[in-house]
Amino acid sequence: MTYKTLLVHIDDSRHSEARVDFAFDLARKFDAHVVGLYVVCQDLFRPLFNRDESLKLAENEAQHAEWRESAQEMFLDVARRAGASAEWRAPGGPAIDVTALHARHADLLVLGQYDPDDPGSYVTRNFVEDVVMSSGVPAVILPRSGRINSFGDNVLIGWDGGREAARAVADALPILKRARFVEVVSVQRHEDDEAPAGIDVAAYLDRHQVRASFSSMGRASGVNTGATLLSKASAVHADLLVLGAYGHTRTFERVLGGVTRTMIEAMPLPVLMSH
Repeated sequence: MTYKTLLVHIDDSRHSEARVDFAFDLARKFDAHVVGLYVVCQDLFRPLFNRDESLKLAENEAQHAEWRESAQEMFLDVARRAGASAEWRAPGGPAIDVTALHARHADLLVLGQYDPDDPGSYVTRNFVEDVVMSSGVPAVILPRSGRINSFGDNVLIGWDGGREAARAVADALPILKRARFVEVVSVQRHEDDEAPAGIDVAAYLDRHQVRASFSSMGRASGVNTGATLLSKASAVHADLLVLGAYGHTRTFERVLGGVTRTMIEAMPLPVLMSH
């Protein structure tokens, strides 16, 4: 398995260019084609009912078109400098549905963590988590903290023995095979809990030519599993965290698992998630 098509989400945020740079850096490693998918907040196109509002809509549409052209020029410029195969797409329609549809023709997604201090990073409520949960494709989510100086050299795998974790490990194999250090860690929710057999997944990885260590750790009182994993990642200087994305739908909302929610909201490093 390898990654031959990467899809990177592009928006009007200040993080968008760094996300595109990251996608093309990753594409060079795997000789992959990059699709730049421009999907932004659609609130500009809500129904309007009087002349003044219609005039405002026209102005907003002109501004939106200018931003879209700027984003396209940025993407194509990075593609030219990278010398990589690339294509630009700017489809209309509901943001999550459109992104999930285009994602299903890719091997890996590159998404960005929502930044509450940057209005341009808002697409729609729960955009990143809904795309991860509905696309069926693994996603690397980049933190809002800044550019990525190192990626995939020192990888921490959060392992709980579940289906989603197994899917994430399999989806991450192309990256894991290139890593210098891989550690599988299981977090015990209670002291008397039996930790999932990290040795078994380490053996599985070894058969794929991935050397991995394994360990288990308990949670400190009052600290959730997600925060425990982030603390471990910081302690070992990991530059990628791999884990399954947990959640289900209710009638009107997506309900995420606690670890998934913590990662999407608080991660300081890239996270590869699969559902």
